Amino acid sequence: MKKAIKLFTAGILISLAALLGSCKKGTKVPPTPPPAKLNVYIAGFDEVNEFATYAEYWKNGVGSVLTIDGSQNTTPIGQDNTDATSIAVSDTNVYVAGALIGVSLPVAAYWKNRSPVRLTDGTHDAYANSIVVTGSDVYVGGYENNGTSDVAKYWKNGNPVSLTDATKNAHINSIAVSGSDVYAAGSEFAYNGTTSSVAVYWKNATPVLLTDGTHNAYANAIVVSGSDVYVAGYEYSGTTNVAKYWKNGTPVVLTDGTQTAQAASITLSGSDVYVAGFEGNGTTNVAKYWKNGTSVALTDGTRYALATSIVISGSDVYVAGLEENITYALTAKYWKNGTPVILPNGTCANAIALGK
Repeated sequence: MKKAIKLFTAGILISLAALLGSCKKGTKVPPTPPPAKLNVYIAGFDEVNEFATYAEYWKNGVGSVLTIDGSQNTTPIGQDNTDATSIAVSDTNVYVAGALIGVSLPVAAYWKNRSPVRLTDGTHDAYANSIVVTGSDVYVGGYENNGTSDVAKYWKNGNPVSLTDATKNAHINSIAVSGSDVYAAGSEFAYNGTTSSVAVYWKNATPVLLTDGTHNAYANAIVVSGSDVYVAGYEYSGTTNVAKYWKNGTPVVLTDGTQTAQAASITLSGSDVYVAGFEGNGTTNVAKYWKNGTSVALTDGTRYALATSIVISGSDVYVAGLEENITYALTAKYWKNGTPVILPNGTCANAIALGK
């Protein structure tokens, strides 16, 4: 809002200067202030060893550890495992969703400025997969097991809202808010007598099926623009997974099925649709994004790589993900307009956001 006011004010000054210029020579028009610098925020984790991981977020490449108790312990020993799956920035506040894994059973949680907020009590498995902040409201999407099955749910300011009835497993992978409407995308298993998972999104708890259960399908990300709903994911073709997105329920296929592929993230910029994901044989995947269906490779396919999240700022394209290094260790990174930036001590970058 502050940026918009400054630009509008500058516009008024320029108009007044133009009007007065014919009456008074030498009037100087103040220069338009440059746009504020955007900071790049990444959420992910670092694998210390095969038993211990810790969640982390990076601001312009500088990491901050996210622990169960909010301390700065950077060497968890298997009982302090955490994971970060999603990130949002509101003003100067940084929100990261994920799970506290090393406390009995996984606890769905988010961190606000590195301070953990627990959403579940650890009685049953629970995970937070997506976070959105609008005004003073914090929405977190994920799931919680009820002792029998996983229930798709989201939490608004810590208060749970269940979207499924626990008769079958269901997960929320992504959440979006448009006005007073809450949208959540994910998967429901064995829907309506089928044995496969279906890609689905919910609008205010009402499900909208994107697939019919003939083959396994998953909805990984959702974005809403006006009355249009875009959902990215993938569906098994009978031989491989095919990356696709759905616009208002109509599928748009991104890959031809010759190799396995997934769409992990989706965003819009004007009339352009950007989708991030990967395509490959499972051993040497290519991290990539698609702009209006045209693919842009971020890696050369010689090593394992994934693109997990995408955001756009003007003409700049930012994509988060991971790639094996020369020693075949997974390395968290992001790409700005195709140029990679390695994140120190990172194993996987799950989400990206831009902010102050």
